[in-house]
Amino acid sequence: MTSRSTRQQQTDAANARDGSTPDFDVLIIGAGISGIGAACHLKARRPGTTFAILEGRDSIGGTWSLFRYPGIRSDSDMPSFGFNFKPWTHRKSIADADIILGYLQETVDENDLTDHIRFGYRVVGAEFSTTDGRWTITTRHADTGDTTLFTARFLFMGTGYYDYDAGYTPEFTGVEDFAGQVVHPQHWPEDLDHTGKRVVVIGSGATAVTLVPSMADTAGHVTMLQRSPSYVLSLPAEDAIANTLNRLIGPDRAYRIVRRKNIMLNRGIFKACMRAPKLMRRLLIANVRRQLPKHYDVDTHFTPRYDPWDQRLCMVPNGDLFTSLSSGRASVVTDRIAHFTKTGIALESGQELAADIIVTATGLNLAPLGKVEFAVDGRPVSVPDTTVFKSMMLSGVPNMAFAIGYTNIAWTLKVDLVCEHFCRLLDHMDTHGHDVVVPEIDDPNQDRIPLLDMSSGYVQRAIAMFPKAGTSGPWTVAQAYEQDAERLCDGPVTDPALRFTSTTPALQST
Repeated sequence: MTSRSTRQQQTDAANARDGSTPDFDVLIIGAGISGIGAACHLKARRPGTTFAILEGRDSIGGTWSLFRYPGIRSDSDMPSFGFNFKPWTHRKSIADADIILGYLQETVDENDLTDHIRFGYRVVGAEFSTTDGRWTITTRHADTGDTTLFTARFLFMGTGYYDYDAGYTPEFTGVEDFAGQVVHPQHWPEDLDHTGKRVVVIGSGATAVTLVPSMADTAGHVTMLQRSPSYVLSLPAEDAIANTLNRLIGPDRAYRIVRRKNIMLNRGIFKACMRAPKLMRRLLIANVRRQLPKHYDVDTHFTPRYDPWDQRLCMVPNGDLFTSLSSGRASVVTDRIAHFTKTGIALESGQELAADIIVTATGLNLAPLGKVEFAVDGRPVSVPDTTVFKSMMLSGVPNMAFAIGYTNIAWTLKVDLVCEHFCRLLDHMDTHGHDVVVPEIDDPNQDRIPLLDMSSGYVQRAIAMFPKAGTSGPWTVAQAYEQDAERLCDGPVTDPALRFTSTTPALQST
């Protein structure tokens, strides 16, 4: 933790002792890519707005500093995943976590955000007072356990949707019998040495297809053990067009062109999967066949039972997974686990996989809004009973916005749109003298549907805890960048479902 952050903690503690509470126009929760993006938009668009970022951990970066497993990288191209206000200039388009962290740290430094970040403050509760028009936020310090209060006019939740406390591991029979080491990617030991070891990676998602080629270079052998296959798409690690344009016309102009190109390409692939799933299924599987030995059993190991984009596509840069499989340094087994043994894993087929290290790349847990307990005027908020307004606010919850990125294209594209609309909302409220804004359901009979429409296990396990989407008007949640751009950037701030009020009675309006 930085010395500047330590001084901030001492100041906050002193304020708590003398009865004063740090107060801000906006409190941003989370110093990951969403929180940093929100802070930059506020700085640029509303330079007079006071704000702070509360981060429960001791570093920026969110997911990109939490996960430390070998090979961790972006699963979207970085010109799309980068912020719209800061060009991505690195040669790699599919980038490693340390490069992404460097980009985020540059963003913090260039926008003078360090003094705004308070590390070690985990938000556990937030209550809004309609009378006062302010939130009271309760935090618990990670090191000391001390409680500190903050107040703010607005909350911006940049917490993402991963549960940082623990990943998902199924109950495996006999796991205690295994004599080797069992590791979950979310809690990767810094001292784990897999050199020359037999490694079994359980899983077939983005984490598994990243781990296998990364570990295969030095391990004795790596086996990817999957219950069922996923779609795997090979992309170039470097974007030749982007690198050429950066050199010829400079990063600022090149970035706009490359970003637009990549968004159109990614949206085109997704739409093609929705409109012609059988054709896209054949093309995706044919792409795999071209990169594996002639008689490789693609039908068993790389032919999913679901249509493309019912779950996320797994991206592999330069086909590194297929290179490892073709070389014999790695292999895929598609089977079900019967039980763990002392020396590995017994499968339902009767085969046994010998292992020194077993990696349970079995998924993540989702948690809505950082697991913060919300209340309004003393009444607890049941998050699953709320409905999402314009993909960024909750029905019945005043002065709060959040950013949850896309599942079918780069996360940050949504963050930029939400932050721009958030700043426009604040401008509108200041212009008209409003202190409080709250979305209210205008059609109580409309159907409510899950916020995320994906069949992935990590989504299905947790989606009941999340707010719902509506089926009409501003309550819909479309995983469609072009629709959100029209609604959040070009559309009006006001809406019949938004109620604006002032804490000063003479100024109250609807």
